[in-house]
Amino acid sequence: MSDNDLESLAPLVRGLYLEAFGRGLCLARTEAAEAPSDALELRATAEDGAGSEAVAARSFAQAVASWRATRGEAALKRGEAPLMPGCVLVRSGETGAAYWPGMDYDEARRRAERRDSSPLPLPPRVAASAGSARDRAGVVGGRVALVTGGAQGFGEEIVRGLASSGALVFVADLNAAGAERLSESLNAEAGRTVALPVAVNVSDEASVAAMFAKAVREAGGVDLVVSNAGVLKASSVLEQDLGAFKFVTDVNYTGFFLVSKHAGLVLRRQSRTAQAWATDIVQINSKSGLEGSNKNGSYAGSKFGGIGLVQSFALELVEWRIKVNAICPGNFFDGPLWSDPEKGLFLQYLRSGKVPGAKTVADVKAAYEAKVPMGRGCEGADVMRAIYYLVEQEYETGQALPVTGGQVMLS
Repeated sequence: MSDNDLESLAPLVRGLYLEAFGRGLCLARTEAAEAPSDALELRATAEDGAGSEAVAARSFAQAVASWRATRGEAALKRGEAPLMPGCVLVRSGETGAAYWPGMDYDEARRRAERRDSSPLPLPPRVAASAGSARDRAGVVGGRVALVTGGAQGFGEEIVRGLASSGALVFVADLNAAGAERLSESLNAEAGRTVALPVAVNVSDEASVAAMFAKAVREAGGVDLVVSNAGVLKASSVLEQDLGAFKFVTDVNYTGFFLVSKHAGLVLRRQSRTAQAWATDIVQINSKSGLEGSNKNGSYAGSKFGGIGLVQSFALELVEWRIKVNAICPGNFFDGPLWSDPEKGLFLQYLRSGKVPGAKTVADVKAAYEAKVPMGRGCEGADVMRAIYYLVEQEYETGQALPVTGGQVMLS
């Protein structure tokens, strides 16, 4: 078994803890030689890693159940809570890795550094409806999230919202420097690790696969994938060149396919050992995915197609308790696409005379705000509320949720 095959088993290990704890957590990985003598050893064959994750999942689950039956019975006799192993060692022949669980990224690494293999007590189970809708942001607490296009615009707003709500967030972006800056800033503000940068080109499959490999290597798996990366090149169908059309389609449509494919592979592995744990893929679509957009066909077409993928992936992945939904925001007027002082759409529309009578950028903005029944553009907080809803709502998949202030309504 190669190191990559062994690494692919990490979501199975993480799933065992998710199933037991009923909440998100992280795993730290060390070399097998660093595992203590009391680590629970799990054996995987080459067949397990390369072709039958289901076989490995059953084997791992049986080993943990046996460990818990022995150690758990002794703990109950002492009046203590049921236990889970404090360290798991996965071996295949001479190859192996040790995994150390923690309630967050830093705790897992502290336990690994101290070689702390003391068993973890399970918390009391809380009813799923407890606190429902009273603290919706709390639904992402402890979860591992990944946001593409996360270094700026809506993506940055989403990253900030998830991090402040208790998630560990992978900030994935083609702008690697921007992802690093944002992660460093958030970690400094929080005083702990809440964000990790990862470079990605969502239109390149090798890059997307490497992105998820890093998430598995750093945290053991993921729970929420927000496919936000997108581009816009507005132009008349009579004038747009094929290169520009393909660029928009490659990022917005093909990119979502690639992110969903490789996210789904990780989430399926995790689901095999965490069958009660629901996970989410959320595409940040657009109101242009719900109605056509004049002289912006490549963008609208890619977003319409994205909703077709959302519905299709939702039907397929529901078997693994993976929900797939889209959020269709209205215009983010305060983001760089619209408000950039040198090339933003407000400035472009002012110069082109698209808004009759407009004398300033403020006039153009006011004209576009007037098109929204609620009188303003979409903001990051609006999208965050939609994400929290979709994660909390376990009985919803394949939906395209408008967040447009009433500008676009479903029929």
